[in-house]
Amino acid sequence: MGAIYIIEHLERRVWKWCIYEYEHISQTIGKKNLWFTNVKRGSKVLSKYGRVFRGSVRDMKLDKACVLDSDGKKTLSPKEARGFRYFIFGGILGDHPPRKRTRKELTKFISNAIVRDIGKRQMATDNAVYVVHEIEGGTLLKKMKFKQGVRIRINKIESTDLPYRYALVNGEPFMSNRVVTYLKRKRD
Repeated sequence: MGAIYIIEHLERRVWKWCIYEYEHISQTIGKKNLWFTNVKRGSKVLSKYGRVFRGSVRDMKLDKACVLDSDGKKTLSPKEARGFRYFIFGGILGDHPPRKRTRKELTKFISNAIVRDIGKRQMATDNAVYVVHEIEGGTLLKKMKFKQGVRIRINKIESTDLPYRYALVNGEPFMSNRVVTYLKRKRD
């Protein structure tokens, strides 16, 4: 059995964008390997994609746990990754510039976990999970290719820029098609 990937949901509610990213994560690592914690509302929707907990991961006593935080002092390696049972991520809709919410709302509260980074640049949650999954599978971070910032064309004159770091898979940014569709349809 592989590691459990835990998304500590740190938003007020489960926004559509979150659902689409969480669905993408489930497709990437499998429903049985995915937990959502700190989910106060929206558990029925998220239960399609993984196991849902109302309580916070901060209150769980987990052995062999790693918190992924861009403020980590050491980068996760494949050898080290294989020794972890749990990978913990902050489920956050990112800000630009970043406000370091993972550190403030999650990392400093989980004293028994090891903190590692996967680079210093902010990633979408589904990308962070994908990158850790690849590292756990034996790929070195420095061997992966990334693109900083993605522009989504809305129509001939409008676009939306996402300033985050995206892993490249077959030359394309690793991104949920449902997020792209959502952005193209969003009018507010």
